[in-house]
Amino acid sequence: MSMRIVPPSSYSSTFKASNTSAPSAPGVHDTLRHGVGPSALDDASAPAAPVSRHPLEARLRAWESTQEGLRMESLRRAFGMAEPIRRGMELKIAREGEWRPLALGGGGPGARGVHEDILRGREASIDWEDVFTGEEQRPAVGVHEEMERKLKI
Repeated sequence: MSMRIVPPSSYSSTFKASNTSAPSAPGVHDTLRHGVGPSALDDASAPAAPVSRHPLEARLRAWESTQEGLRMESLRRAFGMAEPIRRGMELKIAREGEWRPLALGGGGPGARGVHEDILRGREASIDWEDVFTGEEQRPAVGVHEEMERKLKI
């Protein structure tokens, strides 16, 4: 394992834009050109993470994973293999066990819970993704509709 502090500068020199927004209003879905927007209950049509447009942006995205790898490698060297495995298991349990309805601000594909933030050590910081989750343009869904979908009623 490496003790790399800064992520490597491996980025693509090409970029393929998949923009569904109107040219006159960036960020607003263009219904006439690209059809009806994503459904509130459809996870398959959920937008993926935005593709980086600049090499610095891609490198900053890799920063967190590099820092997490460095942290786990330090824990492995200090406490043995059990500590990173235990933390990974706790993180997986926290990700899979927490569920909140969309009406209460949870549920999206990139949604993080409070437990995951605490395990990652990010409970005292706020990021852009914490405020703007990408769910702003989706139609509102009721708690009862989502529970029926979750329980397959």
